This record gives sequence, structure tokens and C-alpha cells, in this order.
Amino acid sequence: MLIFILRRLAIALCVALTVSIVSFSLLHMSGDLATAIAGPESSAAQVEQIRVQFGLDRPMTTQYVDWLAKAVHLDFGNSFYFNGPVMEMIAERLPITFKLGGSALLLAILVAIPLGVLAAIYRDTWLDRIALMIAVVGQAMPSFWFGLTLILIFAVTLHWLPVAGNESWQHFILPAVALGYYAMPAMMRLTRSGMLEVLGSDYIRTARAKGLSKSKVVFKHALRNAVIPVVALAAVELGFMLGGSVVIESVYSMQGLGQLAWDAISRNDYPVVQAVVLIIAMFYIGLTFLADIINALLDPRIRTR
Repeated sequence: MLIFILRRLAIALCVALTVSIVSFSLLHMSGDLATAIAGPESSAAQVEQIRVQFGLDRPMTTQYVDWLAKAVHLDFGNSFYFNGPVMEMIAERLPITFKLGGSALLLAILVAIPLGVLAAIYRDTWLDRIALMIAVVGQAMPSFWFGLTLILIFAVTLHWLPVAGNESWQHFILPAVALGYYAMPAMMRLTRSGMLEVLGSDYIRTARAKGLSKSKVVFKHALRNAVIPVVALAAVELGFMLGGSVVIESVYSMQGLGQLAWDAISRNDYPVVQAVVLIIAMFYIGLTFLADIINALLDPRIRTR
């Protein structure tokens, strides 16, 4: 067990280092940063002054090591456009993104698990086919298109919910549905396959032979074992949602981390882009590592190693 955890931790650290290198290099490969910061109408002397001011005249490896050393201490410098500390801006926007991601994940779980259970109980019936169709549509449909469709129906046509913003809980309903619907199919199919496997096991047949009711067999004996992998998957899906919030927050004009990233990209605000990419990636890596640990704790084959 300890060897498994240490191996997974080493892999997570390697992935984190790779992400930091890629996020740092991509921005520098996009062009001359000094020229982008100074503007197209700046003189050569002004560009050179900015190059020296931001340390862009130093070797690339020196710049990366210096940036990474500061990033470890959550110091990402100042924003080029907003003229403020990057970490303060992220700390202000991060709760909105977490609230959106948590709401979307909760909604996906509340829909996916009951739907997966019903699809397994009524296998090869019209209910099973409808559940699988919903899963296929959810994975095939782009989240931004679904978000725009929800706005058109529930905000523009019916006037039930607000179009954009994040002032109240009503503003989170449509973006949470749009974001959660993308994560729901994987959890629904995993619940269905887990339930089908558990319902065919020996101890379930024994429980039925003892005369236990169908609801007690399904919810007390089968579901609690079938839902174990879904818990680990939910942690991974939360990481996907934090990354997917960049698109959804832009669609609904929510002032979260995703909207901050979009504004920074459109204005060539490189320190903010680097920080947002790195932080979202670190959250995803951490949640994936957590999912591996959960699987290890629940899997007796790994736990006994």
C-alpha cells in the first residue's frame, strides 16, 4: 500500500513539473513577450526597456527557475493589464469557480446514480435505452452549445432564470446544469455497470433467497458496493469541471477563474494566464491522486500489498 502511494505521488509530481514547463514555454513560444507587452506602436528602445524590466533578456532556463521558485510560494507577480497581484485576483475569483464546480458535481451525482441504478434494474428495457441515450447525448454535445440553449429556453424565452452573473444562487442553476450534464454520463454508465456486476454476484442471490425485499437488496446490499468506483470518479470529474469552467463562465459572464482566464488571454496578460493554467492543472492532478488513493483503500488487492 505504501509503495503504491509513493509511486502515485512520484507520478503526480512528474506530471506537475511537466505542466509547469509546458505552461511556461507555450507563452514564450507564442511570440516576443516584450513586444506584446509594449504594444505594436512602441519603439525599439521601449521594447528593450520592457525586456530588461521584466527579465526577458535572461536565458530561458533562468527565467523558468525563477518563475517556478516564486510560483511554489504562490507568487505569480503582477498582472500586465489589471495592475495588481495575480494571486489576489485568483483568490478573489476561486470561490466562485469552486461553487460552480461543486454545484455541477452534486447535480451530476444526484441524476447519474439513480439513473444508473434504474438502468441496471430494468436492463434492456425502454428505461435502460433512454438512460443510455441521455449519456450518449451528454458526451457528444458541446457544453457551451448546451449552455447557450439553456439560456435561450429558460432565460430569454421563459424568463425563469437570470441570463448571466453570479450574484445569487439562481445565477448558478443554468451553468451548473450545463457543466454537470457533461460529467453525468460517465458516472451513470459506471453506476450501471457496477450494479449489473453486483446484482449477478452470489451474495445478492443469497439475499434474495432469504426473502429480502427488492428495495433492501438493491439499496442496502448492491448499491453501496456498486457506488464505490463512482466516488473516485467524482473526484476526477471535479477536476474536469474546474477546467471546463473556463468556457461555461465565459458563456454566463460569471466572474470566476474561468472568466479571469478568458479576459487574460484576450488581453495578452501572460502572468495571469500562466497562474490560472498552473493552478487548475494542480487541482486536477491533486484530485486524480486523491482518486487513486480512494481506489487503493477500497481495493483489497492493492491494500494488502
